[in-house]
Amino acid sequence: MKPSLSIPAKPLTIWGGVCWGLVAVVAFHLAYLIPACPWFIVFFLYGVLRLTELATVRQAARFGMAVGLAAYSFHLAFFWTIFGPAAIALWWVLSFWLGLFTLVGRACRYRFGPIVWAVAAPFLWTGLEYFRSELYFLRFSWLNAGYAFSNSAGLHFVAGFGVYGIGFLLMAWASYISVLAQLSKVARVAAGVALAAVSSLPLWLPAAANPAVKSINIVGVQMEGASEGQVKSALDAALKKHPQTDLFVLSEYAFFGPVPQPILNWCKQHHLWLVAGGEDPISLTNYYNSVFVVGPDGAIAFQQAKCVPVQFMKDGLPAREQHLWNSPWGKLGLGICYDASYTRVTDELMRQGAQALIFPTMDNTEWGKAEHELHGRIAPMRAAEYAVPVFRLCSSGISQFAGRDGRVLSSAPFPGQDALLCAQMELPARGRLPLDRPLAEFAVVAAAALILFLMVDAMLSHRRPP
Repeated sequence: MKPSLSIPAKPLTIWGGVCWGLVAVVAFHLAYLIPACPWFIVFFLYGVLRLTELATVRQAARFGMAVGLAAYSFHLAFFWTIFGPAAIALWWVLSFWLGLFTLVGRACRYRFGPIVWAVAAPFLWTGLEYFRSELYFLRFSWLNAGYAFSNSAGLHFVAGFGVYGIGFLLMAWASYISVLAQLSKVARVAAGVALAAVSSLPLWLPAAANPAVKSINIVGVQMEGASEGQVKSALDAALKKHPQTDLFVLSEYAFFGPVPQPILNWCKQHHLWLVAGGEDPISLTNYYNSVFVVGPDGAIAFQQAKCVPVQFMKDGLPAREQHLWNSPWGKLGLGICYDASYTRVTDELMRQGAQALIFPTMDNTEWGKAEHELHGRIAPMRAAEYAVPVFRLCSSGISQFAGRDGRVLSSAPFPGQDALLCAQMELPARGRLPLDRPLAEFAVVAAAALILFLMVDAMLSHRRPP
């Protein structure tokens, strides 16, 4: 006789769920707030895994969502400043994915047993994380498990796995620990050796970094809400301070329209290159949020529209295509602000052969320092993943220049009006793609198949006679 679907053999009590939920929440905050503690994210994942031992799927889902609200909403408090009361709904949406993980995990643990669940958990986790980050309308990649390592000294070691691969590997370790006592001695050793071998993969893979082939002297100027005259004056001051500059960069929406003629004339007068954000109008009501490259002749040499406009904001239409800028120094990938958060956008630039990435970004001062710090986790991760330098220039900080190992070599502060971000960017011959992208796409399919099977199995179980 098949046992009841609501009660596992040894369910976790409500108080046990409270305790493991608190462990998960505290570990998540420690991992994100203390740069030296990113590995605490393993305890977050382990605590979430233990919630799948609760007596019913309803309890598991509720506890999972409660942990998500306690973990995520603290770091996303700035949503209230941007969206007002609608922020509550967005916090719930993000927490829903954690509740779905614990719900499906509880059903899978009961249906197949803890060993099979331990094998399935990393795929379910990665599939849900990739889907909620990249594949649906409310996609939001911040606060992934992997981004806990963005400010860590060990980022260069783990980044070869990719931001989703980091989460997969850590969930695999948490799953292994959760079933350790139930494995035979041989299985325990075999699984431990396999995980250790995969974890040390970067040590025996060929070095990804290539010697530099060219270098660019870049200067970015942080400006928010500046007029054409103020922009021109700031560029004059920056050029006087750094006369050897090859390329100047301004933020996203440096101009609410195409690059003005006085700025084009400035580039021609000084025979300099400029990258600046603006609007490319296509009708009276629609436009492309674009980054323009102005050449030393004062003409637009290249432009690229934003691929992922920010939801619920007037941010233009999504780009129809992506191309690299074949600059005088090499192939440069240009993205705009939120584009850097999506591997589906930045991966395409790397497939085309980008040797460096430049991200003009608008982060309003009123959104607060916490938003700027959280957004600042993206650029170091991208640099370390692809082993190429990344230059991210914000309207009001925190601007960053990250080297090929993900270390932030220079930055400009928040709010920092008129602050300069200076870098000598060394271009490698080529970058790389991390290991996790095919794994993440497979995990989405595997997670969908598991959820569908459990749904059908649950419906059929209610129709079967006892």
